[in-house]
Amino acid sequence: MGTHAVVFTTKTGYVLPSQKFMIPVEWRRYQLSQLINKALSLADPIPFDFLIRGEILRTSLAEWTAEKGIGEEETLEVEYFESVLPPQRLSALPHDDWVSSVSCSISEHFLTASYDGHVRLFDHSQNCIRDVPAHLAPVTSVALVSGPDTSDHSCIIASASHDLTARLTKISLADDTTRPSQPLATLHLHTSLLTSIAADSTGSTLLTASWDGNIGVWDSVVPIEDDVVPESGDRKKRRKIGDNDRPKNKVPATVLKSHTARVSKAIFALSSRQHAYSCGFDSTVRHWDVEVGVCTNTITVPERPMLDLSLTNDENTLLAASTDRTVSIFDLRGSDFCSTVGTLMHPAMPSCLVCPRTSTAPQVMVGSYDGVARLWDLRSVRSAIASFRVWEGMKILDVDWAGDTLCVGGEGGVDIWRISQGERISATAQT
Repeated sequence: MGTHAVVFTTKTGYVLPSQKFMIPVEWRRYQLSQLINKALSLADPIPFDFLIRGEILRTSLAEWTAEKGIGEEETLEVEYFESVLPPQRLSALPHDDWVSSVSCSISEHFLTASYDGHVRLFDHSQNCIRDVPAHLAPVTSVALVSGPDTSDHSCIIASASHDLTARLTKISLADDTTRPSQPLATLHLHTSLLTSIAADSTGSTLLTASWDGNIGVWDSVVPIEDDVVPESGDRKKRRKIGDNDRPKNKVPATVLKSHTARVSKAIFALSSRQHAYSCGFDSTVRHWDVEVGVCTNTITVPERPMLDLSLTNDENTLLAASTDRTVSIFDLRGSDFCSTVGTLMHPAMPSCLVCPRTSTAPQVMVGSYDGVARLWDLRSVRSAIASFRVWEGMKILDVDWAGDTLCVGGEGGVDIWRISQGERISATAQT
């Protein structure tokens, strides 16, 4: 076997001096990773993966070049990045009913929403420290609005439900508190089931999505008195009813109307609450100018009812899960915003997806109705780079990912997994 000229590049902090290497063509990922570690003189070995022309190397260099028809005289540019190590299951959080929504947004805590109408807060020791009966029907979505507040160790959370309302609730993280939770406001707009609720990065504005085809835009300020819209719909003539002993009723600041079927998800852009994205059963993804209240762009992907949305951290890529077992990839950097630039194919319906919030890696975790979570690298979409079965015969309904912690909710309750890149894990997985 011969050799092939290779130049290595990377976007990680492990940078090699620019030089050409003559690599034995029989080498695979493992040998290439050993070379990078040796060239960098790393005391603790780090496993790397390798990307060539938008495809992660899964074979030997000889097999790859033969498949692509690349001659031995051509120098290959090979990008390396830290490998994802096999996911480890750490623990489970006990639930008696399906879990529709999970959040890792509160440091050292897990927030869950269940079909029994409750929102629960767990600490990292798997103790349920708050159990809030927030709704009288299944809760479909939960989100952190603000906090923890340093003065009283409390957070404001938002929840959406099949009871046609969303709610704002204050919950305490403190051990010794006389008021562990406090209902603050009930959000009234929708005439059908709510599917999602999301807050912008500042916690000042909320979005609700519903089967009624509408998206509500709300401020997160708790009113001193109730807002009640007269039957005429004249907001200037709203009457106000005061009552300090119950949550206040709120009406939306704006209603976004453009979808022609159920809205599955609405989310803010990461850097601005003026911009938002939504998807629905009308097989569209829409971009909104929230301040003006209009849909500025629409992507139509025929016969692909959309279930969930997620943005990459750089806001260059939007991903949408569909009922046809695909995840569509949209590049937001262009001005046309009109079509997909790639598709992730799944053996089962992808119900939920999330991009890592604390990493710049172009990755997405997808949960499916077959109980399997699959991790994709958007630089190579031919196959998932890691997959693991969370439950047998039970659906995954939501995933959230912060740092190396993945929270998975669904018919089996809640499972906590560790997703690590680059460095070895010394801790033993707990079951």
